[in-house]
Amino acid sequence: MLAQIGITIAQWLVVVLGAPVLAGVIRKTKARLQGRRGAGIFQPYWDLRKLLVKEVVIAENTSWVFRLTPYVAIGTMLLSAFIVPVLTTAAELQFLGNIILLMYVFLLSTFFLALAGLDAGSSFGGMGSSREMAIAALAEPTVMIAIFAIALRAGSTGLNEMINRAASDPLLLLNPGHLLAFLSFFIVALAETGRLPVDNPSTHLELTMIHEAMILEYSGRYLALIEWASFIKLFLFLTLLGNIFFPWGVAVTLQPGAVAIGVFALVIKLGVLALGLAVLETALAKLRLFRVPELLSGSFMLALLAVISFFFLR
Repeated sequence: MLAQIGITIAQWLVVVLGAPVLAGVIRKTKARLQGRRGAGIFQPYWDLRKLLVKEVVIAENTSWVFRLTPYVAIGTMLLSAFIVPVLTTAAELQFLGNIILLMYVFLLSTFFLALAGLDAGSSFGGMGSSREMAIAALAEPTVMIAIFAIALRAGSTGLNEMINRAASDPLLLLNPGHLLAFLSFFIVALAETGRLPVDNPSTHLELTMIHEAMILEYSGRYLALIEWASFIKLFLFLTLLGNIFFPWGVAVTLQPGAVAIGVFALVIKLGVLALGLAVLETALAKLRLFRVPELLSGSFMLALLAVISFFFLR
């Protein structure tokens, strides 16, 4: 029991404290690919520290929603860090480790951010909120269908069972339905985390912003909490992509050797996914807003094909 509690806390710390450095690695890799030196991989930590000590400036016409949203955003991500199996499937909270619950926890954070963007009363905040909700309305059904495709093969929507099922059958990774579900989930992950080609996390052009437009009125510690929450969300989505679809190395016991292999495997998988994300964002430009539904519709069709393939390619 103590070992399970210890490894659960350790995994939670890996997510919460490791998320900023993952974002720093992606930024550094993009800078190198673009021929720039770029900031160090630990720059997000210094940015968060700077924001935490800055004064908070709040518009007079905002309500309690605006002040509550940063705490909801970071709180939902801290809860999600307990749900996702990061290093092992033997220490998770079984009653929480459900991927459908996880997706709705993510959606709760998005919902409050959209409310906060509207609450400030700025034109850009309202624009960003409406765009975010439009994307969420298209992305959520795709997430559910992609999850259903994996759950059919695992016989459960529990994250532990899904990972253990994939790990026990290496040939499952060659199944066309499995690969289709991965592609669909990857596209949705780009939309949910505000990455290119759906959104540009480093943009300063107001007319092209989505996520950044919603948090334009935030400053100080409120902005730090929201930024930290976005780092954690990116870390969790990449971890889900790595551990569900490529579960090699994930420990199924609490043996120190197995957990050490899990740490090494997590670093490798996150490194590969971060490199792929950096290459993708360097090679692709941001899509026009009316093209985003086409991308997400294609993702939905991939997820639907993954479900259909289960009944024909067992």
